[in-house]
Amino acid sequence: MRILHTADWHLGKRLQEFSRLEEQEQVMEEIIEIADSEDVDLVILAGDIFDSFNPSHQAIELLFRSLRRLSKNGERPIIAIAGNHDSNQLVEAPDPLARELGILFYADYSSLIKTGMLDSGVEIPRSEEGFVELKLPKYKEPVRIILAPYANEVRLKTYLGEENREEEFRTQMQLRWSKLAEKYMDSEGINLFAGHFFFVKDGETPEKEPESERPILHVGGTQALFTSNIPNQVQYSALGHLHRYHILGGAKGPVVYSSSPLAYSFSEAHQEKTVVIVDIAPAAQAEIKPIALTKGRPLYRKRFKGLKEALDWLEENPFCFVELTYVTEHSIDAQTRKTLFNAHDGIVSLIPEITDPNRIQQASIQVDDLSKDMTELFTKFYESEKGITPNPELTEIFKEVIAQKSEL
Repeated sequence: MRILHTADWHLGKRLQEFSRLEEQEQVMEEIIEIADSEDVDLVILAGDIFDSFNPSHQAIELLFRSLRRLSKNGERPIIAIAGNHDSNQLVEAPDPLARELGILFYADYSSLIKTGMLDSGVEIPRSEEGFVELKLPKYKEPVRIILAPYANEVRLKTYLGEENREEEFRTQMQLRWSKLAEKYMDSEGINLFAGHFFFVKDGETPEKEPESERPILHVGGTQALFTSNIPNQVQYSALGHLHRYHILGGAKGPVVYSSSPLAYSFSEAHQEKTVVIVDIAPAAQAEIKPIALTKGRPLYRKRFKGLKEALDWLEENPFCFVELTYVTEHSIDAQTRKTLFNAHDGIVSLIPEITDPNRIQQASIQVDDLSKDMTELFTKFYESEKGITPNPELTEIFKEVIAQKSEL
């Protein structure tokens, strides 16, 4: 059986004031083409489907349109779980209609996927809280999937049934998953895990979560589960949350983050984005193949010491987003700023790197500055970030915001 693993679509996400919806539409098309060309049998979408609890109608429309085509109108089942950016209610709301196309949404540990035969010929013979089994018409072997969507602290406490400190949380989750594996997973079927958690190999220091990602905080404040918490029966673990493709060790089968389809913050600049193709059979080692995604604007962090150098690079790289650091003695004057922004439509941030020691001292906010009022602090912060003094209109807007905050 061939599986496509993807995650962290973050549909509707913006890069500051820049919409990424057009790029997301392009990369969805690319994922669909890969699924078709690779003759994929099953798709796992491992969380963070949307970027917010209240996505735009354009983002919702893009999701349903993409999933319908990705499912080949029901021939190719899709398992989609919720991530920490998703609203559980929104993710599970379309399930009664989506399931007829073989699209199964799972967001809440108290939910139970309804068993039965779908119009596409896909059968759901068994399910339980946190588990589903599928039988595809082409294969006699069933697919068993432990479902581990993100859950906040309140939901996890309800699911676990008690107050849990960090070690107890890991132990309890491992116990739940192990019981499901012992009950349903044997060598006669294909055994998978789909999760949206922060996993690390036992004993390793967790990597820094991407700038575009909300840190996951679980019961007791723990920030990571261990790969050893995943049952040994599992042949492949499809994870979401971290945005770069990588394989974690420490489990019987591969534990894989597939990556996000686009770079969503400048901390992800230069990362190759992928989907993962998994070839798997009962009682066999999963074979994995990452396939690079090429659509969307790349993100760059660039530093320039002069205007000509910056303009030459911007002309040579028109299709990108850039965080541009400009080395200057005092500040970036208005004409230089205008010239740079007119030269390129993808400058997200223009950051002055001030070399004059006196100017640096003036721009920096010291501990003594905390005695100043909010408007003065705002002015100093703006000068340190932008290299120029905020105009009177912007300062007035700031004062209005502070006044409204005080009234609340």
